[in-house]
Amino acid sequence: MATVNHLLRQKGREVHTISPDDSVFDAIRQMAEKDIGSLVVIEDGRPVGIFTERHYARNVFLKGKSSPKTPVRDAMAIRPIFVLPEQTVEECMAVMTRHRIRHLPVLDGEDVVGIVSIGDLVQSTIADQKFAIDQLEHYIRG
Repeated sequence: MATVNHLLRQKGREVHTISPDDSVFDAIRQMAEKDIGSLVVIEDGRPVGIFTERHYARNVFLKGKSSPKTPVRDAMAIRPIFVLPEQTVEECMAVMTRHRIRHLPVLDGEDVVGIVSIGDLVQSTIADQKFAIDQLEHYIRG
C-alpha cells in the first residue's frame, strides 16, 4: 500500500495557505484561481486551521455573512486533523471517512509538507488496483 510520502512525490508538495486575518473573499478567490478546495491557515509560521469550500458554505454563505468582511478565522476549522508522511493511503481514507472530511494536511514535525485530498487517495487506490490486475493478467497468460 502506498504511503502519503509516495503520493506527495507524485503529485507535488505545494501547499496553499492563508492567514486567519485575511477575508473569506480572499480565500475563496485564491481557491478559485488555483482550482483547489482548501487552504491551510497559517499564523506565526504554524498551522492553526483549515479553510475549505464546505466551511465557506456552512459558516459564511448559509449564515448570511459578508465574504469581504468575514475573516477566515471566523469560518475555518480549528484544530484540523493532520496526517504524517509515513501513513498509508488506506489509513488516510479511514481518517477522512471517520471525520467526514475531504482534505488532510501532511505534517512533518511542525511543518506542513503537503496536503492530500480524497481525490488523490482514490486515484492512488485505483492505480494500485490496476497494477495488481495487470500483474495477475500477466501471470495468468504466462
